[in-house]
Amino acid sequence: MTATTPENPTMDTPTAAPSAVPATGGAPAAPLPVPAELTPENWDRACRELTAKMLAELCFEYALRPEPAVPDPAGAASTAAGAAGTGGAAPGAPGHDGTRRWRARVSPGAAYVFEGRRTTMDGWRVRPGTAVREGADGSTAPASPFVLLRDLGAAGIVDPAVEAFTVGELNATLSGDSLLAGSRTTSADLADLSHADLEGHQGGHPWIFANKGRVGFSARDRARFTPESRRRARMPWIAVHRTLAEHHGVPGLDQDALRERELGSRVCAGFASRLADSARRSGTRAADFVWLPVHPWQWDEVVVPLFAAELAHGLVVPLGEAPDDYLPQQSIRTFTNLTRPDRLNVKLSLAILNTMVYRGIPTELCRAAPASTRWVHALRDGDAFLSERCRVVLPGEVAAVAVRHPVLEDIPDAPYRHKQLLGALWREPVTEQLDPGERARTLAALLHVDGEGRAFTAELVERSGLPAEEWLRALFGAVLPPILHLLYRYGLAFNPHGENAVVVYDAHDRPVRLAVKDFVDDMKLLDTDLPEYADLPGEALGVLMRFDAGELTSSIAKSLFVGHFRYLAPLVQEQVGVGEERFWALVREEVLRYHGEFPELAARFALFDLLAPGFERVCLNRERLLGGGYHDRAERDAEFHLDAPPVPNPLHRAPDDRPAGDGEAV
Repeated sequence: MTATTPENPTMDTPTAAPSAVPATGGAPAAPLPVPAELTPENWDRACRELTAKMLAELCFEYALRPEPAVPDPAGAASTAAGAAGTGGAAPGAPGHDGTRRWRARVSPGAAYVFEGRRTTMDGWRVRPGTAVREGADGSTAPASPFVLLRDLGAAGIVDPAVEAFTVGELNATLSGDSLLAGSRTTSADLADLSHADLEGHQGGHPWIFANKGRVGFSARDRARFTPESRRRARMPWIAVHRTLAEHHGVPGLDQDALRERELGSRVCAGFASRLADSARRSGTRAADFVWLPVHPWQWDEVVVPLFAAELAHGLVVPLGEAPDDYLPQQSIRTFTNLTRPDRLNVKLSLAILNTMVYRGIPTELCRAAPASTRWVHALRDGDAFLSERCRVVLPGEVAAVAVRHPVLEDIPDAPYRHKQLLGALWREPVTEQLDPGERARTLAALLHVDGEGRAFTAELVERSGLPAEEWLRALFGAVLPPILHLLYRYGLAFNPHGENAVVVYDAHDRPVRLAVKDFVDDMKLLDTDLPEYADLPGEALGVLMRFDAGELTSSIAKSLFVGHFRYLAPLVQEQVGVGEERFWALVREEVLRYHGEFPELAARFALFDLLAPGFERVCLNRERLLGGGYHDRAERDAEFHLDAPPVPNPLHRAPDDRPAGDGEAV
């Protein structure tokens, strides 16, 4: 049902598996294909880097407690205390960056020795290729992700069922990383790529180490549908009867308008003819069907098996494949239209487990998305700071289709992954909202380091012609003000992590403004009604998440500060010469600049305290590994926190220089 066009000619195109028995009298059949990226060099490099990442994140999450190893290399002057305080990192001059040898004991039978350093926010930088496993008998061997996982299991840090499950996720992650490891694309090359093409060169979630698990995908699926495969795909469309499907859209984007926009008249006519033929045979009316695209994997693995009765009775009808080419984004289930970039991005239900969650689309989200988009856009358009000063881009989720399963939806307390099987959500493309000369790149792209060791951030700083500090000021001035304003003024928090936050650059690669995508799915409101919520539509207010002020604050701190700046600050220190202390001082200056501009919001500054001494330490990997038999975060969210000390906030200073609330109502 799908056509793929290789973007990378060195990669084998998926083909049907050859017969195991050759034809009589003929030559032997060709051997089964092995993905071209699985070479010893690529695999070993991926293993070295993943081992370093696992150690760094397990140390951050307090699963491991490293101590300085003796003897320590000469000239390593930093101590753990020096880098762990709120002031931050060790000096960053060449040869004096605070790197030293550490030993982390996993169990009485195993310890890991590695070279690395402490960074701000209790982070760690572990040098790939330096980790060695020490056995109880004193023997040593190079560390590997799988031996480390096995040691964690033996120590009781990993639930046995999750340990076995994680072996597959690590292998899948390493396979994807091997493909990236074989790339010859430099940071200079990447700087010239389009927003959509750049997505295929990124390494994925910086915090979760099994970040390409994609449980459910076969090897051929990974070669066709993952961002790093960089293969174009076409979307099959289906029609589903209104007894099962519902459409929601912003004004002007009803079903007919959406079809015309996304398919064009000729394709619509062909699909309508097929639907009419099917409706005649089944005794239904073509007008009673809702159209939507479906991920080719989802059709094979979920729709045909689980909607078999509906297919048999003509309530689900395949219409054909649309001719536009798409590329998957880092989120896997969201696709960018390459043939017609002015058409909408589409997000599809995809029942694979990746980075701890099954990637379905909830019916409630489909109902709320267009109404929430209209409300947030109205807030932005009516606020001169957001619309004129920040010129923030909020790509709206402007239409959605949800499909219910007639049996699974009625099972009380069935896990969510059985209820989000089929749906689509259409989002405005960021690139269509840019000015001439502007370019959009996800915040996550700034963490990329190419095969020659050059950071993408360093490339952009050089191209900008600005001193590194001035470039960082521009970055923080683009990213922070709209996020702060939405939080403080309107009581709205999103999760502006590296993939959702998109930095817009001018023609000189200088950051100028921010786009926030996927904001409806992640939007959080205060659990106390604020005056600013008065105009929120009821269909959105009833389903959006409500939390206390600490959780809204944490969503910013966790996604942006801990989840992104924790990695960017040491990278900037190493590659462009701005130390971590100075990095965080610039972030703090931007927050305080906003406070100074809006003194009337002082009570909100105290309520949503981004300058607090610390933030809750979320332990994504530990919580995943101690899953109690569950492999899925969302099914155990209520018990999803482990005891760990707060993350020290590098923005915190003495209380006398912080704006405080005056006790008035917020």
